[in-house]
Amino acid sequence: MLEFKADVLDALNNNQPVVALESTIISHGLPYPENLTLAREVEAIIREAGATPATIAMMNGAIKIGLTDAELTTLAESDDVQKASKRDFAYLLASKKLGATTVAGTLLAASMAGIRVFATGGLGGVHRGGETTLDISRDLEELALQPVAVVSAGVKSILDIGKTLEYLETKGVEVLGYQTDFFPAFYTRTSPYKVDYRLDTAADIAALMHAKFDSGIDGGLLVANPIPDAHAMDETLINAAIDQALKDAAAKQITGKRITPFLLDAIKTITDGKSLAANLALMKHNAQVAAEIAVAYTP
Repeated sequence: MLEFKADVLDALNNNQPVVALESTIISHGLPYPENLTLAREVEAIIREAGATPATIAMMNGAIKIGLTDAELTTLAESDDVQKASKRDFAYLLASKKLGATTVAGTLLAASMAGIRVFATGGLGGVHRGGETTLDISRDLEELALQPVAVVSAGVKSILDIGKTLEYLETKGVEVLGYQTDFFPAFYTRTSPYKVDYRLDTAADIAALMHAKFDSGIDGGLLVANPIPDAHAMDETLINAAIDQALKDAAAKQITGKRITPFLLDAIKTITDGKSLAANLALMKHNAQVAAEIAVAYTP
C-alpha cells in the first residue's frame, strides 16, 4: 500500500530528517506549469536545509511517499485528480485513480510512513457559521490523531479562527507560535488570538516534539509560522476581500467542499493576484522552517 521513493526510504531507514508535503497545492492550487515550478522549488528548499522532501499522493493503487519528477509532472498536468482525504483513501486505492492528498490525507500518510514533520500552507478549520452547519475540516481531527508536527501559516482568515482554536484545545493539540505570541491568519502575521506557547528556535520545537512523542502522548501539534513580513497583506484590504467573497458565495448558494476553492479564487480576483503571491511566499517559508525543525528533531 505504501510505496517509497528511494531517497525517502533511505532517509527514514537511516534516521535522517524527512519533511512531508501535501499534493493538493499542485493539483488544485495553481495552474500548470506554475504548480510544477512551485513543487520543485519547495522540494529544493527542503533539500538545501538538510532534509529530504516527501511529496505524498495516490497513484496506481498505492500511497506514494515521495514523488519522482515524472510523477510530480503527471500530477501537475492532469485535469482528473481527486482530492484525497481520509474518507477517499480506500476508494482511490481500490480504483487505482489519481489522488492528491489534502492536509488530512497527508497527515495520515505521513504518520503511516513514520514521518514526523509536515509543511503546508494553511490548516483547514471551523468554517464561519460552523456551529450551525457543522462544516469542520477533517484536518483538525486528523491532527488530533496523528503524531506529526504541522508547520503552517495558521489558518485562512476565511475561517472562524476562534472556533478553530477552541476545537484544537478540546482535542488536546498544542498550538505553538514560531517566534510569535499571536496566531497568524495566513495572509496576515497576526490575529486577535494568542498561541498556547511561543517557541523561538527549531531546537525548542524539536525538544517539545520529543517530550510529547517519546512519552506516548497521542496526537500531533501545530506550529504556527507567520507569513514573512515582506509578503504579508494589509489586514483591512484582505478582510474586505474576504467579506466580499463570502457575500458572493452566499448569493450563489455555494457551500460544503466547494466553498473554500471558490473563496480563494474570488479573493485572488478581488486582490488582483496579491493573495496568490502571498500564498506562494508563505508556502516556501513554511517548507524552510519545517526542514529546520526536522533536522533539529532527528538525532
